[in-house]
Amino acid sequence: MGRSVPVRCPGCRREHVHAVQSYPCVCGAPTALWPDPAAAPEVLAHRSWDEHWVAVACASCGRRNQWPQPELGCPCGTFLRLPVARPGAVPRASVRADLPHADRPHADQPRADRPRTDRTGAPARLPALQPVPIRTALDAVTDAVLCLRRLGFEDIRRADQRPPSGIGLAGRGLVAQVDPTARPASPRDVECLWLTAMTESACGVLFSLAGFTEAARAVGDTLGVALFVLDLTGVAAPVNGPGLRLTQSGAPRPAGRGRGGSGVT
Repeated sequence: MGRSVPVRCPGCRREHVHAVQSYPCVCGAPTALWPDPAAAPEVLAHRSWDEHWVAVACASCGRRNQWPQPELGCPCGTFLRLPVARPGAVPRASVRADLPHADRPHADQPRADRPRTDRTGAPARLPALQPVPIRTALDAVTDAVLCLRRLGFEDIRRADQRPPSGIGLAGRGLVAQVDPTARPASPRDVECLWLTAMTESACGVLFSLAGFTEAARAVGDTLGVALFVLDLTGVAAPVNGPGLRLTQSGAPRPAGRGRGGSGVT
């Protein structure tokens, strides 16, 4: 069923219905980003959504993941960024429609949603993360994050340094870039990402919604940059050798640590 909350614009006082976004944690449980009813929305003079992420703890396993902070635009021209409530802090009266049990933002999730182990005590294979259909650039970034987490990269966040084009992401041993434009990624895009990744001694991954030129794919193969194409359903597919190898092997294993499962969304 639908999940929404009322939000009032402080500019024109018009009430809107905000559809609550829900994202899957790596443990498989959903995390809903509920606006905090006790906090006033932030009015933005200039929209820069790629610079504002929020850390939200998973109600099932407690892991803190970073997601793009919810936003809402009013026809009067006011643009709002919505503070996010703590899990379980949203009054039920503020919700416009009942939630399926698995999506409710409470800490008392059923045990079936908690991380599972097999008979040897090892973590069981994680369920595939469901991609988000791409309608906006924000959706493309979300699907790139889901793909990277499924590959085994951790602590993914917005990059401190903005790339020459697209949206930059960073993680443990990772430098990534998402190009949500209608322009195929160029050799220069690949080279710039490779330089940043080389400086950080990290793995470079480039996602493009419009694909890559043949020259860009060749440069990616030569420099070892993993290239992925995002289709409109949110699925990420490798399109060069480094991307395929990353899909098969998962994130590079840090020294002294084991590696989890791999795969793309």
